[in-house]
Amino acid sequence: MAQLLSDAVTLTESQQLVQTSVRDVCSNFDHQYWRDRAEAGDYPHKFVDTLIDHGWMGVLIPEAYGGAGMGTRETVVMMEEIAANGGGFSAAQAVHGGVYNSVPIVEYASEELKRDLLPRVADGEASIQAFGLTEPNAGSNSTAIETRAERDSAEETLADPSEAVASEDGDEYVINGQKIWTSRVDVSDYIVLVARTTPLEDVDKRTHGISMFLVHIEDAIEQGALEMEAIPKSASDFVHSFELWFDDLRVPAENLIGVEGEGFYQVLDGLNEERLVIAAECIGLGRLALERAVDYANEREVFDRPIGSNQAVQHPLAEAYARLQAAKQLTYNAADRAASDEGVDLGAYANAAKFLAADAAYEAADAAVQTHGGFGIATEYDVERYFREARLTRLVPITQQLALNYLGENVLGLPRSY
Repeated sequence: MAQLLSDAVTLTESQQLVQTSVRDVCSNFDHQYWRDRAEAGDYPHKFVDTLIDHGWMGVLIPEAYGGAGMGTRETVVMMEEIAANGGGFSAAQAVHGGVYNSVPIVEYASEELKRDLLPRVADGEASIQAFGLTEPNAGSNSTAIETRAERDSAEETLADPSEAVASEDGDEYVINGQKIWTSRVDVSDYIVLVARTTPLEDVDKRTHGISMFLVHIEDAIEQGALEMEAIPKSASDFVHSFELWFDDLRVPAENLIGVEGEGFYQVLDGLNEERLVIAAECIGLGRLALERAVDYANEREVFDRPIGSNQAVQHPLAEAYARLQAAKQLTYNAADRAASDEGVDLGAYANAAKFLAADAAYEAADAAVQTHGGFGIATEYDVERYFREARLTRLVPITQQLALNYLGENVLGLPRSY
């Protein structure tokens, strides 16, 4: 069954290498390993360390900085296989940030920052697992964020400003504000933090005046400028999310990522490629749920025959398979287009792929629970966890409705609905 899903697309030689290598890593971590992580709420350190040892946390970091120098086509394979052969969507999310939060550094950071940080991320010495964007009063409306970063130069703080004229080494940004649903802060060395450097009321366009910063978490804690609290939740048991409060956090000016005020556009750049990877993670979760359901349907006998011989069990699984096939073909086709120079609306592909893949994962997980009957809610069979994770995929990183909003407005030419 897993092979048939793999045959949904034709892989390049590079993709085949990724698939084989990642499957080999995942084969060392059985269902019990992930069950134990979920029960204890423990981050899968051993699994992530193994990925690091094989170089996979640097998959998107250029070779010049110690990474693998791969792209979206390879990353969709990597993350699908982690979800399908490892611990589902949560396993993929345990490493997703560590892979993708390096991209803004690669694309926009100063050369000095790149050479200092990226090799350490690629070899596992440092991690950028956390990305701070969402806020309680903004939600999906990222231009409405209220976290404020104000420049505080040496000239303003020294008693004799002339002493700072020759150098800007003392320049800092002072950050105040609040973030919510920031994941993996507890296992990260750095957070990529998005804040307003110009208040919303002072910009000509809502998307202006937003900037990105690299924040060293331990330094922020030592300053007494960061307070964080875990958010209790019912999915992604071993990937923790936090609410953060920043109080006069001082960040060196050289930790500004890219150009001040253009952070919103920097966040958007690469967003479609990342959304395709999320779609691949959904497909992997759906594969995993479907495989467990098929195995159970073949093994479980009621009235002296396997329950899989009943159409009421068989048809939902077959339909889930068909949906996963379709979602996978679209996702991988879009990844191919992302790697080309074709002038295509990648946003249309990315949003459609995420929408279809999340729904396919949900239908597969729901069918898996139903196939198991009463055991579908028993933790020992894992499918209840897959169902909770599949429900989450319809909310993150964007809701299904926001994906449809994009398609309605930008593809179908309908009036803006929000």
